[in-house]
Amino acid sequence: MLIGKNDISEIIDRLERLYPEASCSLDYGKDYELLFSVRLAAQCTDERVNRITPALFARFPALEDFAGADTAQVEEYIRPCGFFRGKARDIVGCANMLLSDYDGRVPGTMEELLRLPGVGRKTANLILGDIFNAPSAVVVDTHCMRLSYRIGLTDEKTPEKIESDLRALLPPDKSNAFCHMLVLHGRAICTARSPRCPACAIAPLCAMRI
Repeated sequence: MLIGKNDISEIIDRLERLYPEASCSLDYGKDYELLFSVRLAAQCTDERVNRITPALFARFPALEDFAGADTAQVEEYIRPCGFFRGKARDIVGCANMLLSDYDGRVPGTMEELLRLPGVGRKTANLILGDIFNAPSAVVVDTHCMRLSYRIGLTDEKTPEKIESDLRALLPPDKSNAFCHMLVLHGRAICTARSPRCPACAIAPLCAMRI
């Protein structure tokens, strides 16, 4: 049975009490740094990315430095993230496109963001929500996928369909924060292997589809 709009309001309220300052856990100072950090976080933990990016951003302090870099130079700094060759190629390519097509600014529409190398809907939604505060931004990562199905927010299993279901269910002004709260809840309570249902604040409202 899927959760209705009345229940989702209560779920949001309970999660907000648990995670009142839920936000992206990636560290960044400039808009494009978040864009690059999200690319590095693919198949890698945010914690590891945050250990790597200070040296990376110090070595390439401006977007022009990334655009002019040889990919091998970037690879040296991001190797611990895994899939470092593809990620380095995307970062350098992205920096060049931001300079050539967007005057060095991160664009603010889904269509423009999806043109950038290495950017899919998850990354685009995160940028739209965290940088531009766009309503209805739904970031479907692995935690969001797992919890959305377990809780009963969707019957779908693919990111695109889950995103569509959540966008229809969530209040537009809550959707971005809700996805960040699911990440925190998925790490702390509703883990992949051993969800701690007795300790879960939203258990009474959850479909508990383990």
